Amino acid sequence: MRFTLLTVFPEMLGLLADQGVVGRAARDGLIDLDAVDLRDFAVDRHGSVDDRPYGGGAGMVLRPEPLLAAIDEARRRHQLSAERPPRTIALTPSGERLTQQAVSGLAQESGLILLCGRYEGFDQRVLDAAVDQEVSIGDYVLSGGELPALVLVDAVARLLPGVLGNSASPVQESHLDARLDFPQYTRPENHVSGMVPKVLLSGDHAAIDRWRRGQALLATYRNRPDLLTSAPLGEEDRELLKSLLENLLGSSNS
Repeated sequence: MRFTLLTVFPEMLGLLADQGVVGRAARDGLIDLDAVDLRDFAVDRHGSVDDRPYGGGAGMVLRPEPLLAAIDEARRRHQLSAERPPRTIALTPSGERLTQQAVSGLAQESGLILLCGRYEGFDQRVLDAAVDQEVSIGDYVLSGGELPALVLVDAVARLLPGVLGNSASPVQESHLDARLDFPQYTRPENHVSGMVPKVLLSGDHAAIDRWRRGQALLATYRNRPDLLTSAPLGEEDRELLKSLLENLLGSSNS
């Protein structure tokens, strides 16, 4: 899959391209990382890609000419290596919230073109005419879309075949079934900060699976109870969580 960022700071792609799992995948030819510099399509010799908003107000808005020209260039590059057209996504605070389920869907695309906003964002005509989807990584505002784009690339790339060494890893992670992950432990077994739970040392895989499921439910209940509302628990999980909460309540009262 090819990922192309449209940005005024193309060097930021190096944060992924030069290191880690995604960087290794790029070096191994499993993915292509690319950037189109919006300033290459500037409207004047000063490299301008933005202008004041109509109607007044603070800040500047990215102009349609450089954006649309950069999108055309990105699509041309994708057509050289993929039969299906890429999906064009704008990273905006008002976009759809990025979830693991959405990431899984994006991993089925032939490629992604990611528009990284700056200033007060994009001229709306670009969003209307050339963007398939707007995406937000959370309910907060950043200085630009580069970091959200890198987050999206990392999340999608690791689901692609061969990117992770252990093919089971992406299947057993947080949020795939609207639950958080269970806690992890490694050596040493005994440390000043605490002991590894005995069940993990038992070799009883059924008991370990049940413990992990229970701990994931507890973590979700404590930290993201909204997930339990959006994806209601099955009867077995409801009983498991109820039992764990009763045990915790009993321990706190003793």
